[in-house]
Amino acid sequence: MAYRIIVDLCAACGACEAECPVSAIHPKGAVFAIDPNKCVECAGYFESPQCAAVCPTDACVPIKHE
Repeated sequence: MAYRIIVDLCAACGACEAECPVSAIHPKGAVFAIDPNKCVECAGYFESPQCAAVCPTDACVPIKHE
């Protein structure tokens, strides 16, 4: 399951982009977005998703499939 950024919570600080080991995060307009096709939840790189760990507004969350 990939992560996404809740647009209304994104502060556009860029902390998440710098931490992503697979370059899945990029600017999108005035905020940032995560490419779900590239996101690996930091598996094989870190113990937990780094975007969520560094986000000051808790905008990085897992995509929930229903």
